[in-house]
Amino acid sequence: MSQDNISRNEIRKDAIQDGFEATVSTVGQVGGLLVGAVRDVGRAVGGLATELFEIRDAARKAGQEQHSDD
Repeated sequence: MSQDNISRNEIRKDAIQDGFEATVSTVGQVGGLLVGAVRDVGRAVGGLATELFEIRDAARKAGQEQHSDD
């Protein structure tokens, strides 16, 4: 009977361990996805800022050229 209890306890321990490992793995995957998404948002916002600076500079140059032609 003692041998049966050890086997049952070992099976329970293994099931809990497997469940824990699967949970940690999934959390890690989700964390990686979130980090990637935040990084992509940062790149997109940086790209937008670059475009806005370029538009502002182009508008400023166009304004200066128009004033120099007058």
